[in-house]
Amino acid sequence: MRRRDVIAGLGGAAALPLAARAQQQAMPVIGYFNSGKAATQTNNVAAFRLGLKEATFIEGHNVTIEFHWGDNQFGRLPALAADVIARRPAVIVSNTLAALRAKAATTTIPIVFTTGSDPVRDGLVSSLSRPGGNITGVVFLSGTVGTKRLELLHQLVPKATTIAMLVYPNTSETEAERKEVEAAAHAIGQQLMVLDISRAGDIDSAVAMAKARGAGALLTGTGPFTANNREAIVAAVARHAIPAMYSLREYAEAGGLMSYGASLPGAFHQAGLYAGRVLKGEKPGDLPVMQSSKFEFIINLRTAKALGLEFHPQLLGIADEVIE
Repeated sequence: MRRRDVIAGLGGAAALPLAARAQQQAMPVIGYFNSGKAATQTNNVAAFRLGLKEATFIEGHNVTIEFHWGDNQFGRLPALAADVIARRPAVIVSNTLAALRAKAATTTIPIVFTTGSDPVRDGLVSSLSRPGGNITGVVFLSGTVGTKRLELLHQLVPKATTIAMLVYPNTSETEAERKEVEAAAHAIGQQLMVLDISRAGDIDSAVAMAKARGAGALLTGTGPFTANNREAIVAAVARHAIPAMYSLREYAEAGGLMSYGASLPGAFHQAGLYAGRVLKGEKPGDLPVMQSSKFEFIINLRTAKALGLEFHPQLLGIADEVIE
């Protein structure tokens, strides 16, 4: 081979990484900003990627995803939001608490949220049908079905005179759920013991207190904090042998007795579809907030047997899935 051919070949090879880098830089970037922990979000992230793929965006091919995790340290969220916005992503995808911080920090970068709360009450959007501004998202109605969870738990343990409830305090979602469940308990003459948990170290002591004070069953409140600490909560409940109802199927999969709530992966799948539409040029304020209406009632029979409980055939009959 002639020397100039070798040089030309080397020049072509050297140019490839530059071209690849240029192509990568030209890709739109999604800022995935979440208040939780990466380790607890694997299924949700996979569902989000699937939604993106269905919208013709594949990570590493024609879109880049940059992940920013709050690790359940909610005080860090304003600084994290500022960092996300400084990177100028094409769209930000966030859960409730992170979306609130992102919305407060930018009126121009599109935001797609997922929330189990009421986004109008929380100030994320002005209405569900016409969100307006730079934001839209998906509601999976987690915090609004606390009454149904209480009802199912009461059916399982009707002789429990006191039911404890674990609540992460001082967010609009969790406080609204607290009031709803308190009103429902009062209506049926049920004694409700509400225990606040503000950090992971509070979990075991709160469950132990519920047991010591005579709670015959336990209801775990909704929200990012409890969801991201679900394994610790399920483990504490198992140690103290209390029948418990949870807000997401992930609790039952981790060994919790039963759960009733919306499908989180389903909501994140829809968020991926919406992020794809925004990347294609649609304005988030023109996209109605989607409502995820799929609810799942999951029963873990293995845990029931460990607690010496038997489910009434009627409850088993309405379950969407029974883990044996």
